[in-house]
Amino acid sequence: MVVCLVSQFISDHALAIYIVFTAVFLCIVVALSAVLGPRRVGAARGRSMSLPYESGILQTGSARVRLPVQYYLVAMFFVIFDVESVFLYAWGSVAVKAGWAAYISVLTFIVFLCIALAYLWRSGALEWGPKHRKMPPRKSFDVSEHEV
Repeated sequence: MVVCLVSQFISDHALAIYIVFTAVFLCIVVALSAVLGPRRVGAARGRSMSLPYESGILQTGSARVRLPVQYYLVAMFFVIFDVESVFLYAWGSVAVKAGWAAYISVLTFIVFLCIALAYLWRSGALEWGPKHRKMPPRKSFDVSEHEV
């Protein structure tokens, strides 16, 4: 009877029990780290503790660098097309069972993807460098047509 009640309680509150055990474990680990970890006192706790440290080399300048917007565009396009590939993979795993209706819907999805890619390509969103203006060709100046 007691075993049945305990198993029923555990199955009903599994997530809450997991969260409690995780929180207790984290508190124990942090407390052990504070008690058993090395202590820095005096000069060791001075200025050097506030400096960033990367592979034994002190920084020479600011770590804040402005990146060109193209990096963010490439990242966004990657995320978009990555999510689309997840949808296509999910469809591919059940393609045989899904039938023609799923095939037509995925074909429509791929057509929309191609239209979006063509739009991005045409609008110049995939160009890396600055846009170059296409200048109309200059009219040639023929000396023989004009009087001197």
